[in-house]
Amino acid sequence: MKLYTESTQESLRARKLVTQWNDDGLVSKEQYEQLEQDTVSDLRTTNIFLRLVLLLFTLVAVGAAVGLFFLLAGAAPSRSFIGICLLGFSVFCYMSAEAAVTGGRLYRYGIEEGLAIGSVALACSSVASLFSDSGLPSEHRVMFLVCCAGAGFSLWIWYRFDLWYAFPAAMIFTLFLPGYWTPSHTWQRCWICVLYAAALACIAAIRSRHRFDYLEQEYSLAEAFLWLGIYLVLNLKLSAISSPAELWTNMHPTSEFAAPFYWTTWVLLWCLPPILLARGVRRKDRFLLAAGMISMVLTLVTNKPYLGWQRHTWDPMLLGIALIAVAVWLRRWLAQGPDGVRHGFTAANMSGRHKHALGVASSALGLFSPHPIAPASQAGSPEFGSGFGGGSGGGGASGDF
Repeated sequence: MKLYTESTQESLRARKLVTQWNDDGLVSKEQYEQLEQDTVSDLRTTNIFLRLVLLLFTLVAVGAAVGLFFLLAGAAPSRSFIGICLLGFSVFCYMSAEAAVTGGRLYRYGIEEGLAIGSVALACSSVASLFSDSGLPSEHRVMFLVCCAGAGFSLWIWYRFDLWYAFPAAMIFTLFLPGYWTPSHTWQRCWICVLYAAALACIAAIRSRHRFDYLEQEYSLAEAFLWLGIYLVLNLKLSAISSPAELWTNMHPTSEFAAPFYWTTWVLLWCLPPILLARGVRRKDRFLLAAGMISMVLTLVTNKPYLGWQRHTWDPMLLGIALIAVAVWLRRWLAQGPDGVRHGFTAANMSGRHKHALGVASSALGLFSPHPIAPASQAGSPEFGSGFGGGSGGGGASGDF
């Protein structure tokens, strides 16, 4: 059912590992050349920057083509006509994405991603147009169908094209479904947690069969997203803020939730991070460890607002000092183990894999810098205009010489 075969995925994974080993100096030049020949893949890949450019260009092209079609269509068409046309465009985009992979052998190249994303967006718009003109008694039911279609199509794109960001997109669509089942905010959160927990159980069961193959990272990332989703749904303070600055204000207990549910979520917020960290350590999973650390920091940040305690301006500073102290202690504890290793973990830098991510992040920060740094003009410096000479000419002559 997947668009890419297992052999091509394993070849790409092996080729990335070989490149990483070569960059770290773990293999000789002869070994690298031999391993590179053994991991040849017919898939076409590109760097992250060109990938993003092609993705954006494809999305713009799809949107322009749809807009031009309706512009040429003339007078305002009916919603049914719009829905049918959008459905046709959705099918065309999806078939083009499949053709780009099967015919062009593109792998995370940007073009097939833009076509797949466009097909999901057009399919949701088509559902909204078709069912809003079908005589449904409520607009909420139409949006419910749109969310169902978005979640289903996103999951299919995630599974078919191996696009990791399609899974959190499906989670976001699912987030709105319980709002059409019950008006109670408490039960809405309970239903979301049940849906995420069911998906988590399925992912954990499937992941156990792919412990050492190319699907391990894909399912690991999906599991981390689900754990974080459950945590964010249960954290009533994070969903109540409208800006990050409100995390450090004196927020009192939310009155729209019953006291038993409110304090149950507070207990769960302290239980989930240790569970995540323990599972991440046991499986040596970076994504689960990152999710556990993020949830632990968020628990510490929102604990005082949960309890209604007075916040102080130095709270972020104390939290930063505590995190630095834990990091230093953990590093020293690992370094004091036999050969600097404890239970398969080490604080030593074993790979330069993170350098690429740091380079991409630095380039992104440079692109989005709000104020470019430029040397300030010196005060009192003479201004030279066109057609005017200096103060004196050559050989001691005047400026008019």
